[in-house]
Amino acid sequence: MTASASTSFTPSAPDKLRVDIWSDIACPWCYVGKRRFEAALQDFGPRDQVEVVWHSFELDPSAPADNPNSMRDGLARKYGRTPAQAQEMLDSMTQTAAGEGLEYHFDKTRLTNTFLAHQLIHLAAEHGQQDAMKERLLRAYMSEGRNVGEVDTLVELAAEVGLDAAEVRTALEGGHYAQAVRQDEAQAQALGISGVPFFVLGGKYGVSGAQGAEVLRGALEQVWAETHPAPLTLLGTANDAEGCEDGQCAVPARE
Repeated sequence: MTASASTSFTPSAPDKLRVDIWSDIACPWCYVGKRRFEAALQDFGPRDQVEVVWHSFELDPSAPADNPNSMRDGLARKYGRTPAQAQEMLDSMTQTAAGEGLEYHFDKTRLTNTFLAHQLIHLAAEHGQQDAMKERLLRAYMSEGRNVGEVDTLVELAAEVGLDAAEVRTALEGGHYAQAVRQDEAQAQALGISGVPFFVLGGKYGVSGAQGAEVLRGALEQVWAETHPAPLTLLGTANDAEGCEDGQCAVPARE
């Protein structure tokens, strides 16, 4: 766990621990990271006091909305690999995801631009459905071969998590949350985030990559201990807490 760069975060309630997570819908490791973070929370005592906020990050902001290339060919072109080498990378990623209970079907993946999908997550946040929307979009992209770059698909997925279809369509077609996405990305740049997933705990510490559940839980425990010190435990009691007796001075009780 490393200290993050200075930036501004909306403060949580005093008894909460805020975790800000930057990720992209088109990032296989981000879905794995989400599962590992959820596993870390399961074994974290004050898990009900953790507030998770998802932030936008586009791995390829210039990606076209409709890309005819397969995931294998796109990966080969991006990293300068042969199609066979790219397929080996995808097979390895699929096995890693399976270890977290996820089914990846890269043969179905529709490469696209994720800018609209990120806008939808911001809209969902205003209705208390940010995590549910994030989960649905990741599954749609990684497992189902849905095109999360087109409005019609996003409206359908949003309706599945309980959002109003008409509101979603109006917001996406009007770019109502475009600036919110750009602000997230600007904040990521200010923090020096160049890869995702990236976790910022308590506005102070950063964890890069889809670390194991034990690592993430350890980070949660460390930050919680620093920001929520345990109350003092009295060693010994006094028979009379009034006046200055038995080794202490106390305020007399008022009748």
